[in-house]
Parts: sequence; C-alpha cells; structure tokens
Amino acid sequence: MRRRDFLTLLGGAVAWPRPAAGQSPSKVYRVGLLSAGGPIADNSPQGAALIRGLATRGYNLGRNLAFERRGADAHIERLAGLVDELVASKVDVIVTFGYPPAAACKQRTTLPVVVVLVDPVGTGLAESLARPGANLTGISDVSAEVTPKRMALLKEVAPQLRRVAMLWNANDLGMTLRYRASEAVAEALGISVQPLGVREPNDFDMAFGTMTRDMPDAILMVTDSLTILNRRRVFEFAAAHRLPAIYEFDFLVRDGGLMSYGPDQDETFDRVAAFVYRILRGAKPAELPFEQPTRFRFVLNLTTAKSLGLTISRRLLVQVDEVIE
Repeated sequence: MRRRDFLTLLGGAVAWPRPAAGQSPSKVYRVGLLSAGGPIADNSPQGAALIRGLATRGYNLGRNLAFERRGADAHIERLAGLVDELVASKVDVIVTFGYPPAAACKQRTTLPVVVVLVDPVGTGLAESLARPGANLTGISDVSAEVTPKRMALLKEVAPQLRRVAMLWNANDLGMTLRYRASEAVAEALGISVQPLGVREPNDFDMAFGTMTRDMPDAILMVTDSLTILNRRRVFEFAAAHRLPAIYEFDFLVRDGGLMSYGPDQDETFDRVAAFVYRILRGAKPAELPFEQPTRFRFVLNLTTAKSLGLTISRRLLVQVDEVIE
C-alpha cells in the first residue's frame, strides 16, 4: 500500500516554471555531481530522480545536458582536488551531496552550487535560509522536525523503547548537527540517547562493543558516505541482537534495513532539478532561498521484521507508504 505524507515547511513548496515543449536550450549544459562517497550513478535513486526532474524542464542527458561526476570514496581530503577538476571541466553548476563536498565548493570556487539536505546556517554555508548570501542554495536538513515521527515508529515495533543508540559520522559537521538535533528531540520525548560517533570503519567495532556491553532498545543510523559504506555491518549487528533500527532513507530498507522515515527522494531531487533549471536560466544562488522537504515516506521491510521476530501491528501497516517483501 502507498500513502503520501505531505508537510509544508518554510512557506510551502515552490511551483517552478517549466519550459514549453520545443524550447529546450540549444547548447549543452554541464552539471557537476560531487559526492563524499562514490560518484552518483544515473540508475541510483538520486541520479535517476535528478535526470527525470531536469528532463521535465527541457534538459535531457546526452542531448543538451552532460554530467561531470566526481566522488571522494569516503576520502574527504580528496574533495578540494575534485572541486578543482569540476572547475577545470567548465561546469555551469555543481550539485553536492552532503556537507563536506558543499564546504569544499564554498572554499574552492564561486560557481553556483546546489546543496542537498544539509543544515546551511548551522554549518556556516549560508547566512540564512531566506537569503543564502553566497554561491550556494538548495534543500535544508529537517532532522529536528522528523525525529518525533521516527521515535514514534520505533515505539510501535518496540513498545519498551527507553533508549536509542545513534550512529553518526563525528568527522562530518553536517552529520554531527543532524545527530544533535535528533538527540535533543529524542530526549525531550523522554528517550535517552546512546551516542556512538564514528570517524572511520574501525570505529564501528567499538560502537558495536559499546552496544553489546550496554544494549539499547533500538538504533537510529544517521546517513552519510561512511555509514552507508558500513551499512551491512549495522544490519548484521541489529539482526544478531534482534534490535529494531530506523534509517533516514528508503534505499537502506530496500538493501535490508528494517524501516525508514525521511524526505521523499523523488520530490527532493525534482526540486534540486528546479534549482539547477533556474540557475542555468540566470538566477543567482544568493537570491534563491533554501527550501525544506515537504513530502516524507515511511518504508518497511517485512522480511527483515520477520527475521527480527517483530510483530507488525495493523496500526503501523496503515501508515506505510511502501512495504518491501
């Protein structure tokens, strides 16, 4: 079953103008895609949604649109050089995935940059949501707003929930702010937090050891390139100890995680495409307000739930946007 959960934030969703048929730009525009993880592939959830969003606005990959893809493969020190490569390749705009690539762009170039799901003010990327004031704009993080729902979903599958372990990349300021926002909300709800900051793959063993010695009731994994690369270790630990875990994005549930609640990536990247469209038509990022997600999805993996011995109530099932079986 599928259901859309609409939430309007920061004045509501913006309806972007779309070009009429036959009015696509004649030149080939170059868009840089910069990630702290691997390069963004066309068939990835993010890449596919971005391609669709640009196509509806008259920019078609292989015709009047080309991507320059770069990924640091979790080696943050490589980002500065990758930004320089994108500048040298004469891209018209850069789309970044996460705080470290966005920060590298701000430090290395004045090219327009569209940032995805980062707290722009807390990280110092922008002066304000309404008027970014530099060469970056995009979609803002909303962890504080969605944490109550994530905790409520965990309580549905673990009614005894008193403490949740939170895994996040402590080397990433963007992820640290996302963790802090989630921690504050959870504690305001009466749920204590077991903080498990990791900085490299070896740290996951220490995090698992901490949980084994002092077992939490559930896990929340904050998503960045480091935690994505080690996601299967988290899945396996949760399975071994029959711990319910919630993730921020649905692709992790399709990959074996229990459940996720977070921004609808199709909508998010359609709006990223709208930013790119406006910038290619001459708009300045400094004058384009940051937006916040307006649509969220709850995805549940029933196979994982059964393997954990969880009973999924009808009350929870009616909230699900997508069931993975």
